[in-house]
Amino acid sequence: MMTKKEDQLSPVNSLGQAREGQNLTHDAVFGEISEDGPNYRNVGWIVTAALMMKTQIGLGVLSIPIAFESLGIVPGVIILVIIAVITTWSDYMIGVFKLNHPEVYGVGDVGKMIFGQPGMWFLEIVFVLYWVFVSGSGMLGVSISLNAISSHATCTAAYVAVSAVIGLILSSIQTLAKIGFMAWGGLFCILTAILIVTIAVGVEDRPASAPQNGSWVPDYKIIASPSFTDAITSVSSIVFAFSGTPSFFSIASEMRDPRMYTRSLMICQSVVTAVYITIGCVVYYFCGSYVASPALSSAGPLVKKISYAFALPGLIVTLTIVTHVPAKYIFLRVMRGSPHLTSSSIRHWAAWLGCTSGVTIVAYVIASGIPVFDGLVSLIGALLGTLMCFQPMACMWLYDNWSQGKTAKSPRWVAMVIWSGLVLLIGTFLMVAGTYGSAVSIAQSYSKSSGSGAWSCADNAL
Repeated sequence: MMTKKEDQLSPVNSLGQAREGQNLTHDAVFGEISEDGPNYRNVGWIVTAALMMKTQIGLGVLSIPIAFESLGIVPGVIILVIIAVITTWSDYMIGVFKLNHPEVYGVGDVGKMIFGQPGMWFLEIVFVLYWVFVSGSGMLGVSISLNAISSHATCTAAYVAVSAVIGLILSSIQTLAKIGFMAWGGLFCILTAILIVTIAVGVEDRPASAPQNGSWVPDYKIIASPSFTDAITSVSSIVFAFSGTPSFFSIASEMRDPRMYTRSLMICQSVVTAVYITIGCVVYYFCGSYVASPALSSAGPLVKKISYAFALPGLIVTLTIVTHVPAKYIFLRVMRGSPHLTSSSIRHWAAWLGCTSGVTIVAYVIASGIPVFDGLVSLIGALLGTLMCFQPMACMWLYDNWSQGKTAKSPRWVAMVIWSGLVLLIGTFLMVAGTYGSAVSIAQSYSKSSGSGAWSCADNAL
């Protein structure tokens, strides 16, 4: 941290903010920033809220109704609220930790501070794997949308490849500030698509997959009786819906004023939780056991085409962000400390495009190899999402506050230690049990005659 005198003399303060009337010349993460290169510290708090919401409201919301179908409405809402509370605290801890340690860019830096070099490598690998898997699910979501709009005009494998190319081009935009304006449009599109389906299932006689002859009443369940595998898979899907958390480090690092982080976060989590509860309850109430995954397929053929047409830009923006985040992380890790990090040199562009291309290729292989949307979503949420949203943040609080207990164990300190330990336990349980359940679910989907195989041409929008 700078002394008061150093802070007064520096072009930027300890948060990396430019002083009034001065250009931003140095950042604790990005180093020297000049007008000749990209400005990585140019995201306002309103755009920050949009970026946060877009990392959350994208693929995950489409699996909420099917999770409620497995759990029942009441348990589904209770579990969703519990996960919302825990992840909101985790998200809040990112902002606090970033202010306390401005040099932190991602969870790998946290791992190094708390656990040393092995912790850094482990969390960095998990972080990159997580976002690459999410990028793969993003490609799968775009391919489903293209299939639905075109009535499966061509092979699904081709649509996945097209999705990969689109994701590569757009994710190569250098800064989140520029992508942030796309996030607003993406949010509008995905929310409009979900609203269309929600209204449609409410006014139509029955969902698309329900028996079309005779009387029909929605067979929703207030409290369901799922198997352990189905229950934990559904919980993992809900975790995935809130697992934009690890990207918040990157978003906070590109904010003009990180002190506004909490304001953006509260807007994000309030909107996201309200949308999830509303969509999950309404769509499942009217569709019952015939709710589809993704949820946009729940209404009739015409509504399905219209909703996916609106959703497509939003899904593309989601794919852009979730491909950009791991590529930026790898790029920064490789180029940190180099003048090429913030310049527009050939080496800068070669490294940057190499990172976006590498992430895209691996994500494409994942999307093509596991073409089961709900299974892939729950696997990501369980295996990697919990480890990125629960355990590290509990360790962050303990790292910054454990020493306080040596002088005075206040009731608040004791309560927070218990809370952090509880978050650690919940995260570990969900990670182990959820991974098992998701693996079983994916294996079962492959054993079905209608299951879609790797690099399949089968319509994945059915």
